[in-house]
Amino acid sequence: MGKRFTREEILERLNKTIQDGKPIIAAGCSAGIIAKSAELGGADLIMVYSSGKSRLQGLQTTMVKNSNAVTLEMFQEIQNAVKDTPIIAGIEATEPPAGRDLSALVRSFIDIGYSGVINFPTIGFMRHAGWRKQKEAQGLGFSREIEMISLARKMDIFTMAYVFYPKDARAMSKAGVDCLVPHVGGTAGGVAGYDALPHREAAMRIQKMIESAKKVNSNIICLGHGGPFATPDDTVYLYEHTDVVGFVGASSIERIPVEKAVKGVVLELKSIPCKKH
Repeated sequence: MGKRFTREEILERLNKTIQDGKPIIAAGCSAGIIAKSAELGGADLIMVYSSGKSRLQGLQTTMVKNSNAVTLEMFQEIQNAVKDTPIIAGIEATEPPAGRDLSALVRSFIDIGYSGVINFPTIGFMRHAGWRKQKEAQGLGFSREIEMISLARKMDIFTMAYVFYPKDARAMSKAGVDCLVPHVGGTAGGVAGYDALPHREAAMRIQKMIESAKKVNSNIICLGHGGPFATPDDTVYLYEHTDVVGFVGASSIERIPVEKAVKGVVLELKSIPCKKH
């Protein structure tokens, strides 16, 4: 069974990976078999998102109802499959009702056994400025996610944050986040992928977010995620054109590889002749 890690232990492990010249890989895992396989492959972090349930259903990444309750429930299955890798919880800070106690929310995830937190699902998916403004007026905007990360950091919990704009990156850096994840949209590829930006434009967006965050904290750990960066080959371009030191894969780890592997095995099985009866 997996064990809980302190913030210091996680940072020590991640910095050792960076010093060794290897990329940090954070693997989205919504089932025990995926978490076990990711750990065997050397994943540095196991990420648990309620939205992973939609990927396991063969769909695009989709938000689910009662997200936080779902993610809390997912922990036991993932923990049973993981031996020695930090398990990070995706927490929806903007889940109603407005004004809920974010410290208590974070504590509920840590008490069950998660070793860190990230703001997911995130209001950042709402790219339209009007929607963001409306959610802020309702008390359920991106500022709630910043507040959650700030509170978790003060509680000495390992923190990660998805950001979508340079101003988001700067705000999360000011909040003290340990690991920043510039997000460039739903992941392309496979049978249920999203349309994505070209690699060049996506990399430029990621780099701008990194530069904004590092003006506040030059030592912040930055990982890339989403958009056209879906496969190992894609990460070659990501590492060459940005200052990220690793990659967060969700669809890239628990959807696309499963689609390819299962399809390939079935095609191979169907290609083998058997006797006619």
